[in-house]
Amino acid sequence: MNSLTSVVSSVRDLAPQLANNRAYWLGWGSADDTDADLPIYRSGLRHGLLNCVLRARGIDIDTAVRRAREALEGTSWLWWNHPVDSDPDVADLLLDRGASLAGVVPVMAARLDGVPAVPAPDGVRIEQARTEAELAAFAATYPVPNGMSAADADATTEVELARDGRREEQLRYVAWSGDRPVACGALSISHGVAGIYNMATIAEFEGRGIATALAAELLREARGRGLKVAALTASPRGAMVYRRLGFEQVSEYRLFGF
Repeated sequence: MNSLTSVVSSVRDLAPQLANNRAYWLGWGSADDTDADLPIYRSGLRHGLLNCVLRARGIDIDTAVRRAREALEGTSWLWWNHPVDSDPDVADLLLDRGASLAGVVPVMAARLDGVPAVPAPDGVRIEQARTEAELAAFAATYPVPNGMSAADADATTEVELARDGRREEQLRYVAWSGDRPVACGALSISHGVAGIYNMATIAEFEGRGIATALAAELLREARGRGLKVAALTASPRGAMVYRRLGFEQVSEYRLFGF
C-alpha cells in the first residue's frame, strides 16, 4: 500500500477520511475490503465499537441486517452510519427495523501545517512501540480508559498483536512514566489521510497534558511523512483536547444498536 497516494489537502474532503476510518476498524477482524458495500468487522472483544457494521450501500436493508446479525451473533455490536458512506435512507430503515440510536460521534479534522508543538510533561517520554513487549504495553493501556475491564487486557493484547495491517500503515505510540505505560495512541495512514485512533490515558495520569502531547507527536510524525490532513472520531471529552491542536468538527457518524 502506498500510504501517500492522493494526499488529501482539505479538511472538508470527507470521503478519504471515512475510508481511513473503515481501513482502521476492519483491522480488528474482517476479510472485507474498504470499498465493500457491507463491511463488517468482529474482534470478539466485549466492546460494541470493536464489533460493527461500517456502512451499507447498494444492498437491500433486510439482507444487510440479516448478514450483520449472522456475522456478529454473540457479541456486543453497533452499526456505523454516515450519509456520505451509506445510502441516504439507511438510518431511517434501521430504525424501522428495531434499531435504536446509540450515540452520535463527531468527525474532526485538522490541517497538519498548523499543529502546535507540545512538549511532554516532566518525567514522561513518548516513544513508538516497536517490539512485541512494547506493543503489548500499548494494548494493555487502553482497555480500561476506553470502557473495557482489566480482565479484558489479555484478550485485547492477543487481538491487537494479530491485527491485519494490509489496509493501512499503523504506528502505535506509548507515553511512559518511568517503566509504566500511562497513555497510548495510534496513527493509521491510508487514503492520503492521517487517522488518529485509540487515544487513552489511565485515570491517575489524566489532566496532566499527556494526551495533548501524545496527539501532537502523532501529528508531527504524520506531517513528516508528507501528509496534510489528520482526521479522527472524538468523544466529548477528547474533542476538547483536539480543538487545542487545531481540529474542527467537519461531520458526524450516528451509531445504531439492536
